[in-house]
Amino acid sequence: MELETLTASEIVKHLSTGELSAVECTRFYLDRIKSFDGQLNSFISVSELAIETAEKIDVKRAAGKPVGQLAGLPIAIKDGICTAGLRTTAGSKMLEDFVPPYDATIVSRLNDADAIVIGKTNMDEFAMGSSTENSFFGVAKNPWNEQHVPGGSSGGSAACVAGGLAPVAIGSDTGGSIRQPAAFCGITGLKPTYGRVSRYGLIAFASSLDQIGPMTSTVEDAALIMSVIAGHDSRDSTSAKNELPDFLNSIADTVGSKPLAGIRIGVCQEHFEAGLDSEVESAVRESTKVFEALGAEIKHVRLPNTKFAVATYYVVAPCEASSNLSRYDGVRYTHRAAAEDLEQMYCETRAEGFGEEVKKRIMLGTHALSSGYYDAYYLKASKVRRLIKQDYDLAFESVDLILGPTTPTPAFEIGQHSQDPLAMYLADIYTVSANLAGVPAISIPCGLSGSGLPIGLQLQARSFEEATLLKTAHQFQQATDWHQRRPQA
Repeated sequence: MELETLTASEIVKHLSTGELSAVECTRFYLDRIKSFDGQLNSFISVSELAIETAEKIDVKRAAGKPVGQLAGLPIAIKDGICTAGLRTTAGSKMLEDFVPPYDATIVSRLNDADAIVIGKTNMDEFAMGSSTENSFFGVAKNPWNEQHVPGGSSGGSAACVAGGLAPVAIGSDTGGSIRQPAAFCGITGLKPTYGRVSRYGLIAFASSLDQIGPMTSTVEDAALIMSVIAGHDSRDSTSAKNELPDFLNSIADTVGSKPLAGIRIGVCQEHFEAGLDSEVESAVRESTKVFEALGAEIKHVRLPNTKFAVATYYVVAPCEASSNLSRYDGVRYTHRAAAEDLEQMYCETRAEGFGEEVKKRIMLGTHALSSGYYDAYYLKASKVRRLIKQDYDLAFESVDLILGPTTPTPAFEIGQHSQDPLAMYLADIYTVSANLAGVPAISIPCGLSGSGLPIGLQLQARSFEEATLLKTAHQFQQATDWHQRRPQA
């Protein structure tokens, strides 16, 4: 049994039948991390309690006691999500030694399902970046080509799944940080509706945009993880009370040759304009033929205000970041610089503790919120954000899903955009709108570039219609094999 080629759903089935033990499975992935993560740098920390946890699950199962839905499944967690007793750094020197006293809600739910947290994955510092080059713990590498980035900010989560170091990883998405690295690494990445998954225990970047979601090999695996982590949480004031669908049942194969009959998919014209790589465009347009063959109706839709999405995002997100990151002052639980007085300690702590990208965004946000500039920047951006949401509302009157590329190019080389922040920010040009509008979106593999790098396809749906999103993406994967491709290395 080649575990690294099995999906999470397949692993769970083998665990439930006794063909595989939790200890065997956990040890296999820990050994792979030890052998290969030196090349990828996808993990910041590895759990020392994973084997012990696996042993307890095996004992429970052997004794005939009830076990959770994911019993024995190893899972990696992005290092911006709190894990009790396991270091949580957010990729920053500021939190280099921070060990949370509590679990994030999604970690508690995974633990209750008897999943096994095997480690914390690398990320751009405080989730600010599109390449995982901004991590205090070094650059993560793309398993398809280690000279290229894995995307960001959840780059470590994407790289460890694509590289077979974990069957599932959890990421967070503020402007595309699940979907963009999923596209770059050839895996499936789901950003749920804002409020569908609790943010309690997520180290905040931009609170009105952040959302936690699964990063997996297949859509079926994403549905499996969503069935565990989604749902209302009283500890998160933005958590939605909407009724949860049966995510796994939503992807059940439909009888007949046209499983997507009745589904209307809108191709977003604004996502196929100047700046889109020709190979990406070709792969995504070819994918529309697959959806048509499955019975979906293909239409054209307009999202005219998405041309303002990146500019809007880079006002809203830094403003919220400047507020959220004000708590890191060296007084409580963070890095503290040596200083002669309090003011100097504040200044030195933040200068030493934060990286350049984080400092840049704090200053941008503080400036935009300052007296005399609030109306010109933040207020105006908030109004444009509303217009972007209205575009989606109008489009969804005539279609069920919106289709387009996840990223304008395949994964770029490490260092390629380090001196060109605008080019880096434009890597999220097709993903930020979903966060601004709060709608769910998924990235699935749909091709390979001439140089052998993955290409991602993005689908977006109405708020709280993840079931439609998962069903449609699953049927695409049933009809294609792009999600089964693995890095040769």
